Amino acid sequence: MRDAYGLGAAVGLYGASFGAAAVTAGLSVPQACVLSLLMFTGASQFALVGVLGAGGTAVSAVAGALLLGARNTLYAVRMSSLLPERGPRRLVTAQLTIDESTAMAVAAPPALAGTAFWATGTTLYLLWNLMTLLGALGAARLGDPRALGLDALVPAAFLALLWPQLRDRSRIAVALAGALVALVAVPLTPPGVPVLLAGAVVLPLLVRR
Repeated sequence: MRDAYGLGAAVGLYGASFGAAAVTAGLSVPQACVLSLLMFTGASQFALVGVLGAGGTAVSAVAGALLLGARNTLYAVRMSSLLPERGPRRLVTAQLTIDESTAMAVAAPPALAGTAFWATGTTLYLLWNLMTLLGALGAARLGDPRALGLDALVPAAFLALLWPQLRDRSRIAVALAGALVALVAVPLTPPGVPVLLAGAVVLPLLVRR
């Protein structure tokens, strides 16, 4: 339980970065909060506001967010056997199925998988949304967040999310391949498209690992 609450609290604090990044990208405070309440998957949220902030279309922003969020579908397949919930509780389980809650449930002994999932998911959801509100309110009070360099929050947050995943040479190679594709595509395609192209290259490599 201590590990579950600790992980949920640590990651939930990143919600402040998302709230500030969303307002910097042009979203209102309520829009930032609704995104966290309904979408609740950090990488997809940062991808969406990153594309919108760079001037991309809503279609490319949503497509990039869906691409990154597709992994949660695979998590749901695994969690359905660990947590065979029914009715409204199944909907809540689906909403809380993200990287951290799935990892804690899978790593826990079978009898404690549900406890680990709910403790991590609930803690992270509550703190992520609270910090989104505080981050968005703080950025809104600053006037023009870009003048303070807060438009760098999205790439900085992505690096913070990516860094723990670079645990071996093969993962580093996959990350570099995606970065190279995105760098080449940036001057040639509209905002949002480089993320999609990088994802199209990286996903098959990840599946083959």
